[in-house]
Parts: sequence; structure tokens; C-alpha cells
Amino acid sequence: MTVHQAVEAANVRRGQYSFSEALVTLSDPFAQSAEYIRALRTHIMAQHVEAGRRALAICEASPKLGATFVATNLAVSLAQAGVKTLLIDGNLREPMIQHVIRPDRELPGLRECLSVAGSSVGDYVQGDILPNMSVLFSGGSAPNAQELLARSSFEQVVNSCLRDYEMTIIDTPPANSCADGRRIASVAAYSLIVSRRHKGLVSDVKTLAAQLRADHSTVIGTVLNDA
Repeated sequence: MTVHQAVEAANVRRGQYSFSEALVTLSDPFAQSAEYIRALRTHIMAQHVEAGRRALAICEASPKLGATFVATNLAVSLAQAGVKTLLIDGNLREPMIQHVIRPDRELPGLRECLSVAGSSVGDYVQGDILPNMSVLFSGGSAPNAQELLARSSFEQVVNSCLRDYEMTIIDTPPANSCADGRRIASVAAYSLIVSRRHKGLVSDVKTLAAQLRADHSTVIGTVLNDA
């Protein structure tokens, strides 16, 4: 067995979770795409974490540009570097993180936390899925997603996470389908735009960046994704 195969075999399953091959920081840590994620991590740690900024919304203009790929791999990479990280699936329309980090059963998450009065986010966070990394799954799709995210309780959830974790990464739904991503980015205060080579449009990125800035979210950069 090669070193690469040994690493992959060790990371296919951990406890009650299995991991998609799309999580290249685990499944293929020597791949070029994993190296790009580590380069992004270096930038985030130097310009974001060390500056005391504790939240980052990962945004995309349209579907399948790679926001979930970047969010999940960046979260794992930060955790591997010793940063206490929380990954949140903020996509209450079509949750995606559960297809990358796969629990062996459906788990409650952000939807329930925002729906049940008096809820504590800690009751829904799945702790230590990997060393230094916890996950708040979406809890499933919600027909009233925009209303749930508009509540003050969402801001309270994010603020609680900022106190408990060094970095909170939030995956968001495509901006052209709903305003949820813009709301999440506004609460997180910082955002990263993901696009895909030969699929994403420069004009869409510029439009989304302008919208995020108008919503008082600081856009820290754009990632061109090949995955």
C-alpha cells in the first residue's frame, strides 16, 4: 500500500461519518487541488484569523461553481493547522455539506436551531468530527429559509459561534436563486466568492461582489475553482 492509499483508507470513515472524495484535503492530500486549498488557508490565517476575524461566508453567484467544495476543504485544512473550526451548512434550500461529510443518519441542525424557541446552538453542533473541527448541518431544507435567516436568532447563533470557535466557515446557497447568501454574508461580516473556470461569468462575480459590499460584508477575495 502506498502512502497515498494509506492516508485515503484512514480517512474514508471516522466514527459515524464517511467522507466524499470531494474532500480532497482528506482523500487526496497530495493533489494539486489540496495544495491550492492549503495556499488559501495560508492567506486566510494571515489576513483573517490572525486579525481576529472569526467568520467567513463562502458565496457563489450560481449553482455548481464550487462553494461547498471550498467551504468544506477550507474548514478541514484550517482544522489540520490547529485552528478550532466550525463548518456551518447555511444552505437551507438545498443542503450540500451532508453529501460531503456524511452522517450515518439524518441530524438536526441550523433549521431546528432557528425554528425552536430558546434553542442553544451547542445542542445542534456535531463536535470533533475531525480534530479541531465541528459541523452544524442544515437539518434539512426549509420552505421558510429566508424568514428563518432573517430572524435575530440567526445573528445570535453566529455570535455564539464566534465566541466558541477561532473560525466559522459558512456555506451558502447560490446568490442568483435567493437572497439567503447575502443575508448570511452580512451577518458574518466577511465573505469569499467562489467561481469556476469556463463556467462562472466575470460579470456575475462583479455583481455579487457589489451586492455583498452593499450589504456591509467585506469581500476578502475571489477563488477560481477547477474542482
